[in-house]
Amino acid sequence: MSEALLCLPLAVCRALTHELPRAGGMAAALECIDRVRRQQLGEGLLTVNVVGASSVAEDGEGDDTTIELQRVWTSDPAAYPVGGRKRKAMTGWTRQLLRRGELFVGEGEAALREVFDDHERIAGLGLRAVVNVPLLDAGGRCRATFNLLGVRGVWAPGELALVELLGVLAAPWVLGVAGLDRG
Repeated sequence: MSEALLCLPLAVCRALTHELPRAGGMAAALECIDRVRRQQLGEGLLTVNVVGASSVAEDGEGDDTTIELQRVWTSDPAAYPVGGRKRKAMTGWTRQLLRRGELFVGEGEAALREVFDDHERIAGLGLRAVVNVPLLDAGGRCRATFNLLGVRGVWAPGELALVELLGVLAAPWVLGVAGLDRG
């Protein structure tokens, strides 16, 4: 079986290796990452949420019933403004992404409806699939999420690899600014 190949144009590589390290803060870094995302993956919504401090205990378990998230960056401030908060009940999604720190991929409107309370707003924006990348601190705990919703119904393996890569590149900016990078 052959592996999916992730090929990036030279301009994208230069943006990520020359512009991103010189970004003047989290917002500039995420704008650079979002430009790459738009060039390579097209239309969609990119948001970054931090996990509330009360939701993460020293053992990484935190509150057993809910987790609070706060949006710290968005590519669409009109639909999903910075500062928005939500409490997520303990579900398979919260356990996978926020507790175990594992990538979540949701494809199709049924998957979005199952996971997100605001699935009607998401569908209204023409978004049909999501990738949530956990941003982990030095101790391996999920402290933030890098969330990409796309107009496609299914993600190709190379697209998933790119979203994960962009999330990993965003992590030091998000976790450092929020003071969440310590393990």
